[in-house]
Amino acid sequence: MADFQNLNVWQKAHALSLATFTACEDISGPIGVLLRNQLVRSVMSIQSNIAEGSAKQSDREFARYVRIAMGSATETENHLLLAGDYGMIETPTADALKKEVKDVRKMLTGLVKTLVADASSASRERRPPRRNSR
Repeated sequence: MADFQNLNVWQKAHALSLATFTACEDISGPIGVLLRNQLVRSVMSIQSNIAEGSAKQSDREFARYVRIAMGSATETENHLLLAGDYGMIETPTADALKKEVKDVRKMLTGLVKTLVADASSASRERRPPRRNSR
């Protein structure tokens, strides 16, 4: 696979991470610290799984990591909802970040579809032709 840094979805996920880190800087208090830590971990996991998956030897393996990144994106959206609901992140900022998460998730969905299709066609090309058993 190509260098993960050249993947548009990784670039978008990386930008989302940076924006999320900035939005979380002022979150404090016992519950705030817990939520901030979970939010930072989940948003970092999106780009990390894309990067790790891109180094795998097959499209099928890469697709598995992209699906994990999709789960992390959903988790991130959940944490942003909570942070917004509790006033830990201002509503316009939380809404903008949630929109970015949804955009990343759409890109990840498209990438999975491409990887699965590529893996299926590669698998068909390697199979020997079937013989009629009749």
